[in-house]
Amino acid sequence: KSKKDNIMIVLQKTQVIFGYIPSKAIKMIAERLDMPESEIFGIISFYSFFTLTPKAKYNIDVCLGTACFVLGAQNVLDKILSKLNVRVGEMTPDGKWIVTSCRCLGCCGLAPAITINGEVYGKMKVEDVDRIIDSFAD
Repeated sequence: KSKKDNIMIVLQKTQVIFGYIPSKAIKMIAERLDMPESEIFGIISFYSFFTLTPKAKYNIDVCLGTACFVLGAQNVLDKILSKLNVRVGEMTPDGKWIVTSCRCLGCCGLAPAITINGEVYGKMKVEDVDRIIDSFAD
């Protein structure tokens, strides 16, 4: 239906089908709902549960909020990126890992913190990175 009121449901279902919201889908949704693509991008970027990038098997999110940053989160992030040989937002060629950063995971008492598929790893040290990532070996 061409009703803008359905945009959230349409985006949610699109993400369930693909695992993310592809740009081709945005174009089709815009046409069907008679909305500008920019408005749809605005909605997607506003809500953190929508993503424009495919998800990997393991999704690492590194908190770079104030507490985490001050306690060394950037060093942890750098080590993760180096170990996986990727940049922030980039997926490993095997589709196993993607690394993103965020401004706050809401667990400042565990700073610096990361999540892997939503599971929190707190009080991270650079020395912990190899052990944690290696524990996900398939």
